[in-house]
Amino acid sequence: LIPELVGRVPVIVALDDLDEDALVRILREPKNALDKQYKKLFSMDRMDFEIEDGALRAIAHLAIERKTGARGLRSILEGLMMKPMFELPSRKDVEKVVVTEGFVKGEEPIRLILKKA
Repeated sequence: LIPELVGRVPVIVALDDLDEDALVRILREPKNALDKQYKKLFSMDRMDFEIEDGALRAIAHLAIERKTGARGLRSILEGLMMKPMFELPSRKDVEKVVVTEGFVKGEEPIRLILKKA
């Protein structure tokens, strides 16, 4: 339907909140998923990137707590990755960046796997 028509129809639709599993799927599965976007960004700096399953669940849990749903996933991940995205491109000794559940919860630093000498 064209937007001009949709805006004139007085219909209210109630939707259920997305659960943690649905939010994790949104982070990982679509063609333009955030997981894939960050892998591409880090590959430009010749680094591998991985988000562990526990970290994905922790990010989804934060979105549920904040009541932001799928739209909040990007801002949560961007907030977490701001400092690493700024600091890591200048480092040539990092082979892989791993986002862990502990990093998402603020309990530990981001895990860096260094290149073998």
